[in-house]
Amino acid sequence: MPSRHALVRRPGPRLAEGLVTHVDRRPVHPARALAQWEEYVRVLRDHGWRITEVDPADDCPDAVFVEDTMVVFRNVALLARPGADSRKPEVAAARAAAEALGCSLNEIRAPGTLDGGDVLKVGDTVYVGRGGRTNAEGVRQLRAVFEPLGARVVAVPVSRVLHLKSAVTALPDGTVIGYPPLVDDPAAFPRFRPVPEEAGAHVVLLGGGRLLMAASAPRTARLFTDLGYLPVPVDVGEFEKLEGCVTCLSVRLRDLYA
Repeated sequence: MPSRHALVRRPGPRLAEGLVTHVDRRPVHPARALAQWEEYVRVLRDHGWRITEVDPADDCPDAVFVEDTMVVFRNVALLARPGADSRKPEVAAARAAAEALGCSLNEIRAPGTLDGGDVLKVGDTVYVGRGGRTNAEGVRQLRAVFEPLGARVVAVPVSRVLHLKSAVTALPDGTVIGYPPLVDDPAAFPRFRPVPEEAGAHVVLLGGGRLLMAASAPRTARLFTDLGYLPVPVDVGEFEKLEGCVTCLSVRLRDLYA
């Protein structure tokens, strides 16, 4: 049967020093961030996800945002080459975790850069945000790895937010959702539904119509309820101060077979 496995990495002691690009820096409270992370992991586990904790990278302030270390399509893990030099050391332990799960490994090589948060998978379509952290060579290499596996790779512009998935994610039926002021080109997506709050653009599909999402988007949660979904809100406010969201705190592996 297909797995539901999630890689996570607990926040490190330098979290408050994490990079910010499109927002003003605000104080981050490490103890509160750890409690929020633990609740996030508990929700994944309670909804049937097997959890693997990636080894710490305590010298890397942004290491908790483990999604940026790789993109997984079918059983192939494409190791990222982060666009920010300070984040490049985050990848080594993530590689070891993916290898231990039996993934086939590939990697982005210089001069390519790619952050996992710039990649949105909707069925066999793989949208890649071309912007500040992912360059054209990174997109080319991702296409070369995943298209032979049956992926359709679509590059889309990203200039208003840190990563593509800072602007858009997708509902279980494949509809892409986003907060319009932060989406460069809504027409890039065949089905696009606007949401009323920035944090409402980010969902993790837990299974069974349940959507893990930020507690800071109550109006969007009501919209999803009206659409027949079951929102599962979590407080990720400390990570939102660092341009993080519910997607970037884990790598979800749905297509591994045991």
